[in-house]
Parts: sequence; C-alpha cells; structure tokens
Amino acid sequence: MNTPLFLGIDGGGSNLRVAIVDDQLAPLTIYAAGAANPNIIGHERARQHIRSSVKVALREAGVSVDHISAAGIGIAGASNLHSHQWLLATLTPLLAKTQIVPSSDLEIALVGALGRRHGILLLAGTGSAAFGCAPKGWQLQVGGWGYLLGDEGSGYWIGRQLLRGIIDAHDEGRSMTPLYAKCLAKLGLTKARDLVGWLYRGDEAMTARVAELARLALQMAQEGDWDARNLVQQAGIHLARQVEQMRRRLEYPWAPIAFAGGLLEVDNPLSLDVARRLNLPERPVARHNPAIGAALLAKLEWSGK
Repeated sequence: MNTPLFLGIDGGGSNLRVAIVDDQLAPLTIYAAGAANPNIIGHERARQHIRSSVKVALREAGVSVDHISAAGIGIAGASNLHSHQWLLATLTPLLAKTQIVPSSDLEIALVGALGRRHGILLLAGTGSAAFGCAPKGWQLQVGGWGYLLGDEGSGYWIGRQLLRGIIDAHDEGRSMTPLYAKCLAKLGLTKARDLVGWLYRGDEAMTARVAELARLALQMAQEGDWDARNLVQQAGIHLARQVEQMRRRLEYPWAPIAFAGGLLEVDNPLSLDVARRLNLPERPVARHNPAIGAALLAKLEWSGK
C-alpha cells in the first residue's frame, strides 16, 4: 500500500475512538470502545485498553502497523503537557516505525473541528474548558480545572446551581419554583432533604448525575421558564468569558471559534446564547470528530506543515 495512512486516537472520559484514515482523511475505520482516561481507570489499564483498541482498528481496516505513516493521540487526563512520556510509551511498542504525535483531547478536538491548527476551541460537557493556538505557535488553555475548582458553565456547574437553588429555597422557606419542583420530581424525590441521599450514594459517578440535570434546565429554558433561562444565561456568560480571555491572552481577536462537548454540539438555548455573546452568526459546526482531528494532526506533523 503506497498511499500514506494516518491513525488518530481520541480518549475521552466516556469513550475511546481510534480512526484510521487515508491521505484525504477518508476513514477506513473508526473503532469505538469504553473510557480510556487513566485518572479514571488507572494508567496501566488505560495503556492496555488503548493498545488493544488500536490492534482492533488495524484489523478492521485490513492494514498492518507498517502502513501507518503517523499516529496522533489525545487522551483526557493525559495531556501532552504533563504526560508526554506516558503517551509515547503507550504507543511506541505497538507502532515502533510510526511517527507518534502526542497531543491532548482539547487540541485534537480543535484540529478536527476547524481542519487546521490555529483557532480557539470552547468545550462544554460535564466539564468546561477553552483551548487555543495562535498563528505564532502560542498555545493556551483556560478553565478545565475540574468540578472542585472550576468548570463554570459546564453541565456539572448548571446542575449544581440548580441543586443550590432548591436548597436555598428550602432553607429560606420559599415555595419551590416550577424548575425546582420539576427537578425533584425528575429525581423521584418528594422534598429537598432527600437530595442528600440521592447525591452521595455511591453506585455511580456523582459528577455525571449532577451534569445530567443540565438537560432539564435547557429544556425548560427552551419552554420559557424564567429560572431556567436565567441559569442558562449565567452559564453562557462564563463560557463566553473563557473565549474572550483566550482571544486577549493569545493576541488573536480574529481567531476562528469551534464548539465541542455535549452542551455545545447541538442547537439549544446555551449553545445559541454563547454564539450570540461571541458575535457569531450561528453555532459553529465541527468539520471532523476529534479522532480524525488526531489523525489530521499526525498528518500535519508528518508532512512538516
């Protein structure tokens, strides 16, 4: 096989995707598997999971490791900024003759969304962060501090603010608003105090359960509920501020903007609010998914662009 092939690995908190593409970024295969974040499943387990998934993707594409010219990898919890050696050690034994391009989950999402290296990515899902790269080569991340220290505007932040509103109404002796009442009903709870047992049970990740409540806030904001609309607008202010900080610090006010994450990848009151605050004519739509973004980043490095 004379045509160069490129491999891209995207490891998020919930899913791992391995893409193998040709020189025109047409996928030969995109293999999906479970989470690969080493901070969640452990570094050794993540390493073995990534390697086995690459093997399956190669088998599905019908190619050998010798056909892969370069491979890009971005794993949540293992950014190239602090886990460069771990990323290399994970792939080198399997792709010994392949150029390996360690990256981060934010950078590959940016490259995939815009089809280029330069620009600003705003991500809002369970957490939130902004990542940017200026034409001069400067890179910067704003946010992404996790649910204890930051993640303003994220699904978790919206869910937490909603729960705080219920608690405040209870402690101040106020009646529950329609938003708060519907939230309790959605959780199968009859009173605010029941939130303690719901929140701190240990059968599943607390952050994911709280973040899921953002869907209710978005739905009721769409229906015109005042509390929900106000909450979504506050989230939009936080997210737009991250982009403005990025523009200023990168000295890149004209940067193209990309959206990523479950809260921004579809039209809803939050994504449209953020687009409006950033003076964008419409919600940005990604050109490629992050796995293909990782493959494109590998191609750019391989070709010296």
